[in-house]
Amino acid sequence: MSHSHSSSGSNKPLLLAIAAVVIVYIVALIAGLPQKGTEISNGGTHGGAEAVEHPGPDEEAGESAGEEHGAEAAGPSAGHGEVTTHPPYWTVTPFVLLLGAIAVLPLIPWTEHWWESNLNRFYVAATLGVLTLLYYLLLHEMPVVAHWPGHAVVAHSEQGANFGVSWTVLANAILYEYIPFIMLLFSLYTISGGIRIEGDLPAHPLTNTAVIAVGGFLASFIGTTGAAMLLIRLLLETNSERKHVRHTVIFFIFVVCNCGGCLLPIGDPPLFLGYLRGVPFLWTFALWPEWLFVNGLLLTVYFLWDHFWYYPREARRDIAKDEAGARGLKFSGLWPNVFLLAGVVFSVALLDPKLEWFGWHPPMYLREIAQLVLVALSLALGSQAVRRANNFNYHAILEVAALFFGIFICMQAPLQILAIKGGELGLSTPMHFFWLTGSLSSVLDNAPTYVVFFETAKAIPAEEVLVAGVAESLLVGVSLGAVFMGAMTYIGNGPNFMVKAIAEKSGIRMPSFFGYMLYSCVILLPILIVTTLIFCRS
Repeated sequence: MSHSHSSSGSNKPLLLAIAAVVIVYIVALIAGLPQKGTEISNGGTHGGAEAVEHPGPDEEAGESAGEEHGAEAAGPSAGHGEVTTHPPYWTVTPFVLLLGAIAVLPLIPWTEHWWESNLNRFYVAATLGVLTLLYYLLLHEMPVVAHWPGHAVVAHSEQGANFGVSWTVLANAILYEYIPFIMLLFSLYTISGGIRIEGDLPAHPLTNTAVIAVGGFLASFIGTTGAAMLLIRLLLETNSERKHVRHTVIFFIFVVCNCGGCLLPIGDPPLFLGYLRGVPFLWTFALWPEWLFVNGLLLTVYFLWDHFWYYPREARRDIAKDEAGARGLKFSGLWPNVFLLAGVVFSVALLDPKLEWFGWHPPMYLREIAQLVLVALSLALGSQAVRRANNFNYHAILEVAALFFGIFICMQAPLQILAIKGGELGLSTPMHFFWLTGSLSSVLDNAPTYVVFFETAKAIPAEEVLVAGVAESLLVGVSLGAVFMGAMTYIGNGPNFMVKAIAEKSGIRMPSFFGYMLYSCVILLPILIVTTLIFCRS
């Protein structure tokens, strides 16, 4: 996507599209549909029949069945029963193939340029997602748990295709998980793209370390996506005269896109899901020793590596050019975007349908509509000159949207297998939960993986302090594993891909999927091993 896409005229189609979505939503509100969705989500009726409350969205094993998931969607086979079986192991194949495509296609000469198209990425992701849905439509012979609009068990059809089951899987993936996920990333990405921190600081190791450190601090308060989008362009401009920049972006992903976001629930999506399940808002702030330890070690390693290895290898003429072109910081676009970013944070914290405010529950998707309205205000009221100066375009967020559309569908089968088999994994200590939650967060996206192990930990008897029904030490392991190890791969957390795409658009050749993992295994993994030995032994 060219930079001309950031012109003021290019915003008109998006603004019209947002206006159309808002109008449709208002009509739905008048008809009472979002309110009905909230009622079902909070344990009211489900598809016109009274629902049975379930302990959590991913407690597939041993979970009591809800009432019908709508006669039209699920048919007469939806109803009572327990989900104690899982899809066959081979159903993870589409998910593995999608990960393989992300890892391999950029490396093959005759697919490298083809893969650069977000439309082609979407074709691959959607095709594999369709294969997953075809399995559920034609071959699946066991019930599944519906999470949208409320929790219920949907049985497979005894006669003909499983339209109810396949719809349930699609709704779980897209309506329950993908839409809130991508709307939050899109709003933070677009609004922060209207803020410019301008300047060409001397690209010294200490300067880069300071920028990454500031981003790591902000990540807990405006989200990893917001902090990453706010500072990545400043970091790239500061280092525009240097030739060795790849490692700087990688450490930025480690700290700003992941490890910096564990102090508050709004910092990283998995922690927010814990907050919605009853974890006190300020409980995560008690993780500050782990946050300080991990991020402090990462910043120290980066500074020493850049100072003693990469910076001395820069050409003298490039260093001289960098020093000569240095200029101070200049902030622009703060109005209205700083306030709109705060609005996004408050929408996430206050407009969840499960929360109650003076007897009122926010209607379903009001949170996402509010975020779209904030995006529209940013585009309409903010400076387009600032966006042009940022070289702002939608390529990075479209890449995330295209790939994660398929990822969220394809990972339904692995998550269902994990939900059934998770209790058989012999998990009993914080270290167990850290490493298993973290390992799967690296490749399954850390938000839904957090939920699975949160519910698994809740089922383990404990004599210690309980937080939202989970032993506190186990919750520490789940939380840290999901947040910190989301940095292990490009797909562990949404902002990872966005920063990679922005860096590549700036001319930096980022490592491949496996090349990035080499960095994370050599640098991040040893730090996390030490972290668990210190903080997760009990």
